[in-house]
Parts: sequence; C-alpha cells; structure tokens
Amino acid sequence: MSFGLYAIGFLILTIGLIYGAFLLHLPAHWIVVGAIVLLGLGILSGVKATRQRDSAA
Repeated sequence: MSFGLYAIGFLILTIGLIYGAFLLHLPAHWIVVGAIVLLGLGILSGVKATRQRDSAA
C-alpha cells in the first residue's frame, strides 16, 4: 500500500471527526488539538506501514 492511500484515509477520518466535534459544540481549541494529534498519528502510522525494509546485506 502506498503512503498516499494512508494520507487520504487519515484526512477523511480527521475531517469526519472534526465535523463531529463541531456538531457536539466542543471548543475550537480542542478541535484543533485533536486534529493536530490525528495528523501526527496518521503520518507516523503511514510511514511505518509503507517504509521499505533494509536489506540484510
């Protein structure tokens, strides 16, 4: 799988959670904090899943 697929998936997930938090009338600063955390988790998991393994040479 490519990093692009992970990035798009996490972007859709993040947008959905931001919209849900907005509908729940959460304070804007907590929505921003949650979005930043999700962005970081998305990058970390995407890189971990798509990185190439080093050869054992």
